[in-house]
Amino acid sequence: MISLNGAWELYYRLEDGPLPDDLSAFRQGAQRIPAQVPGNVELDLVHAGVEPDPFYADHLYKFRKYEFYSWQFERTFAMPQRGDARWALTFEGLNTFTRVYINGILVGETRNALIAHTMDVTDALRYGQDNHIAVRIRSAINEARGMDFPAMLRQDEYAVLRMPPSSFGWDIMGRFISAGMWRGVPLASVPATRLADTYYATTHLTGTGAELLVKYRYYTDAPILDGFVIRVKGVCGDHTFEKAVPAPFVSGSLTIQVPDARLWWPRGYGQAHLYDVTMTLEHNGQVLAQKEERIGIRVIELEHVMKPGDDGAFKISVNHVPILCKGSNWVPLDALHSRDAQRLQAGHDLLHDIGCNIVRCWGGNVYEDHAFFDLCDERGILVWQDFAMACAVYSPDATFAAQIEEEAAHVVRKLRNHPSILLWAGDNEVDEGLSALHLPCDNSRYNALTREVLPRVVRMHDPYRVFLPSSPYIPDGIARYQVPEQHNWGARAYFKDDFYKHTTAHFVSECGYHGCPAVASLKQYIPPEHLQQWLNNPIWDAHNTDYLPFGARGYNRIQLMHDQVDLLFGRVPTDLTDFARLSQISQAEAKKFFIERTRIKKWRRTGIIWWNLLDGWPQISDAVVDYYYAKKLAYHYIRRVQQPIAVMMDELTDWSHAVVLGNDSRDTKEVAYRVWDGDTGQTYLEGTALSPANENIVLGHIRELAGQQKLYLITWQVDGQAFGNHYISGFPAYDAAHMLNWVDKIAALPQPFVWEV
Repeated sequence: MISLNGAWELYYRLEDGPLPDDLSAFRQGAQRIPAQVPGNVELDLVHAGVEPDPFYADHLYKFRKYEFYSWQFERTFAMPQRGDARWALTFEGLNTFTRVYINGILVGETRNALIAHTMDVTDALRYGQDNHIAVRIRSAINEARGMDFPAMLRQDEYAVLRMPPSSFGWDIMGRFISAGMWRGVPLASVPATRLADTYYATTHLTGTGAELLVKYRYYTDAPILDGFVIRVKGVCGDHTFEKAVPAPFVSGSLTIQVPDARLWWPRGYGQAHLYDVTMTLEHNGQVLAQKEERIGIRVIELEHVMKPGDDGAFKISVNHVPILCKGSNWVPLDALHSRDAQRLQAGHDLLHDIGCNIVRCWGGNVYEDHAFFDLCDERGILVWQDFAMACAVYSPDATFAAQIEEEAAHVVRKLRNHPSILLWAGDNEVDEGLSALHLPCDNSRYNALTREVLPRVVRMHDPYRVFLPSSPYIPDGIARYQVPEQHNWGARAYFKDDFYKHTTAHFVSECGYHGCPAVASLKQYIPPEHLQQWLNNPIWDAHNTDYLPFGARGYNRIQLMHDQVDLLFGRVPTDLTDFARLSQISQAEAKKFFIERTRIKKWRRTGIIWWNLLDGWPQISDAVVDYYYAKKLAYHYIRRVQQPIAVMMDELTDWSHAVVLGNDSRDTKEVAYRVWDGDTGQTYLEGTALSPANENIVLGHIRELAGQQKLYLITWQVDGQAFGNHYISGFPAYDAAHMLNWVDKIAALPQPFVWEV
């Protein structure tokens, strides 16, 4: 394999007329700078000194003009002498409308930034000498100018382009209509006989064992398909399985019985056992090809009952055990996606450390690569994977539908063997967008992409996995807040108001609350002279969600964050550090409340995927870790309440708070606990209890007068390990100084933390 990563030359010019087809003619009217692959043109412009850092101040607006430019990447590379194999050039991420030339010969064209593109370049290469490659990238915005926009279309430009939706400006991302090779570019020889597609699916459990379906496809230039054998061997520690079958055709399947199978479990419910599986293609006893993968043996079920109110259901079971899901939405790791890979490990470590057993890959993102799913497989984190469509009404055009089908098939076939993938969801909030159109037809929410195209892809390529048409899925005849799976945003007012307390959702797949980043982080992207004025400041607004200088959409979230502080404390400090601390308290108490309400109402509520873990660019947001990896207070609170076994306090009912012991595991445990007053030290409740597997019990009740502002501190011990939690009673407004003193006491509980603002 030859890697074409590294240094390239980049030529760029404004598309102010027809572009010359000739590569050298393009250069004559263009500017030239060095470039890196993987990369984004914005980073190349910065490194060359042409433009400043787009993440600082309001510099992102300087990059608006480049949306209308064309780019030409070039380099040379050496080739060995030719052998018998053919050669394939793969662009693992190429943004977006391109033509690729090798030695002046057109070898391929692309129009989708979200999937890999492979081109047979055998006949264009010069063997035993240097070769020249050029990648011409046209302006995606200019390409969109010539497309059809049906009358029902919303958010026209990004709804017809297959680029990361968030790159067009979003509530969690700045607008960066980028270009470039944002993932790697390998050039590899392709043997004539090789294994291609593999599919492993657990069809059902059989007592202590399991039945595994294996599907395969191979390629060969052998004229007669006799003597071929497929052999599959799996190893998990000292447990193995193996089976070999004749392979008289290039595509086939086999069923393997796996006695005493070691099952894959989500975090908290057991070990995430993985089998190293080797598929071997043999011919008359000779090994011709091998393919190694890691799989998990498990079955997943979704009980999805679509009835208004409490009669509905949205319950996830793994290996026939219901799972109480607690996790985060996963948004772009970086606005400039070539940097995603270098941020993955740190981001995933946070996901693991904070205690998530589920993550939702949001539909406004790119599709994460295998490395992300490998970590989820190993750590027992279920993955809810949206297809990359979000918050728009997409074109019903047949050509666009065909493009979506091609994209989805590519993604499903690439990722389907990861046991962590829970389900495929058609999109993010498109059903809600169709609702907003108020179409006069009976099937106003009908969407051919998610009702025909994507179900067909999943049935074709991954039939043993759940498909959900949209998130949330809202069929005709049912109101938005009557469906069992909901995105609970509302007005983002007081986090204990009726909207949040009495949501009809069984499963909350989005729910967030704002928190100001650490001051040390703000100083990295807000100039010193602008730091103290967070309202009505264009520099802050550049990092305000849903804000664009050529047209704001949505609402001002800096103002909203400001108002949330005012609501909880009855005042807003003028000092930035004081403001950041109070804002983070507001966010932390809100996120903790959302998670605890889900746990306390188990099994009426079955899961929450809060919004969100980590920022992908410097901003004001709902994330609990900012772009520079500074943890907000909410991170520490969430880490405590997402423990598999936790003691929590319910809201005041009939003069008292119920103290609830929640167990989200398959093990019954003895728990010692104590609840006391954080100011006086008075113990209200203590003792030991047997915590039944995967159930809640009420440990007791603590009497209180409504409105009393108290800090309750909670500790418990399980298997010799100590844990802590807290509960703050009463109604706003709270005294800020008193609350800050309480946070110091909360931080000192078991699993102590240092709060840095």
